[in-house]
Amino acid sequence: MILAAGLGTRLRPLTNNKPKALVEVQGRPLLEYAILKLKRAGFNEIVINIHHFADQIIDFLEQKNNFGIQIQLSDERQQLLETGGGLLKATPFLQDCEAFLLYNVDIITDLDIKKMYDQHIQSGALATLAVKERETSRQILFDETNHLCTWQNILTGEKKVVRQASGKLTPIAFSGIHVISPKIFDLMSETGKFSIIDTYLRLADKYSIQSYTHNRDLWLDMGNKEKIKEANNLKSIF
Repeated sequence: MILAAGLGTRLRPLTNNKPKALVEVQGRPLLEYAILKLKRAGFNEIVINIHHFADQIIDFLEQKNNFGIQIQLSDERQQLLETGGGLLKATPFLQDCEAFLLYNVDIITDLDIKKMYDQHIQSGALATLAVKERETSRQILFDETNHLCTWQNILTGEKKVVRQASGKLTPIAFSGIHVISPKIFDLMSETGKFSIIDTYLRLADKYSIQSYTHNRDLWLDMGNKEKIKEANNLKSIF
């Protein structure tokens, strides 16, 4: 599933007349980059949630003949639901697979998606989160057994301890890419608009929420115009 419903407020004025998913990097929309990356990793069925300028995304996919794979749309035009709510609304598309990938449309990375997916399957975790050592105000902390134990905001001092740690805790930044077991749908008590991170924190004490570290990989969040410029200066990403 590609999360493509966001308003892209940090990218204004680029998103004043188009969705964030269709903002271009190196002459192609972010959505095209995400679809091609997942297709190359072996995914042939993709769900995309839509909200902001949704018709433009629909038209784009029709023009591209869905890139030769099965693409279904989860329509959030009535209400933008954030990561958790958006995932919950897409339950009918995702509940019958072994595990599914959740990918933020504004991420540019050379992370090995298949390797991450395989690690998740082998671990038996409820969810596996891609993480990377980088500067961020919001950190997730994993213990020596690779279980999510704590979340903290180092700017506000807010901290949530959700599991007793085994050994040393390592603070790290979330990369906006997850592999998730469909079992999560039976465990979600949240409704409406909510963050999937809140669900992970609620479940982490009883279920295995693990990390996949990719420190050596390229990773860029296209959330602002400076990052768009940086990506445009890279060697071809397509």
